[in-house]
Amino acid sequence: MIITREPEFLPETPNVFARLGRAVLLSCRESGRALLMTGEAFLHMRTMFSTRSRFDVMYQLYITGVKSLGVITVVALFTGMILALQTGLELRRFSQQVNIGTAVCVSLTREMGPFMTALIVAASVGSAIAAQLGTMTVSEEVSALEIMSISPIRFLVMPRLVALLVMMPLLTVYTDIIGIIGGAIVGKTQLGVSFRAYFDNAVAFAHNKDLYVGLFKAMVFGVVITAVSCHQGFCTKDGAVGVGLATRKTVIVSFLTILVLGYIITRVFYK
Repeated sequence: MIITREPEFLPETPNVFARLGRAVLLSCRESGRALLMTGEAFLHMRTMFSTRSRFDVMYQLYITGVKSLGVITVVALFTGMILALQTGLELRRFSQQVNIGTAVCVSLTREMGPFMTALIVAASVGSAIAAQLGTMTVSEEVSALEIMSISPIRFLVMPRLVALLVMMPLLTVYTDIIGIIGGAIVGKTQLGVSFRAYFDNAVAFAHNKDLYVGLFKAMVFGVVITAVSCHQGFCTKDGAVGVGLATRKTVIVSFLTILVLGYIITRVFYK
């Protein structure tokens, strides 16, 4: 798959319907290119254990996972605390606040854990990928790789895809754990629910399916973030302004796609 392309000339559209139709067709075309790029990156994963690729993958694992732990810890902790507080205040009206452990655990493992993790990674890692690849594109470094017969997808996309596929489920599990602990702190200090009662309810009524569905969502979200950020980076033009626009579009498209796919996956697994 060739990344570099000649500037495209689009004639003026006569009316709003023509502009809308062109926008839809261009969106479908760009989505197809992103899917083809991601599929080729999956094919290149067989080379991930070579000397050069192994170094790139390890570096991307560090950037994606370790560098994201700080913000994920804060967000996960307060997400669990907010869930526990809001749920517990309502359950206390019926003297059922002891069940907040179940509510927090199921909500985090099934939906909020992968969702919040994906939003954080898309905003931090995805935008950084788009900015980096966009800068390489406008400075013609990507074109130089193609001239030297080096696949930009193997060299630039594949390590990031592997890193997100590996780290997204791990970060999601970490988010779930921190969020459940935050809920336990709120339950103990503000709702009078002991740690033992909280964790007993969390374990007793949560199911393995909730965790598996959450991890599956995390992997899907990792692929989405890679596809959107790398594609936007490779499509960057117009210099520094284009890099900023690509970064902005990466965050917006990633957020919207994560929301839609999150609902679809939940609808499929929980009919």
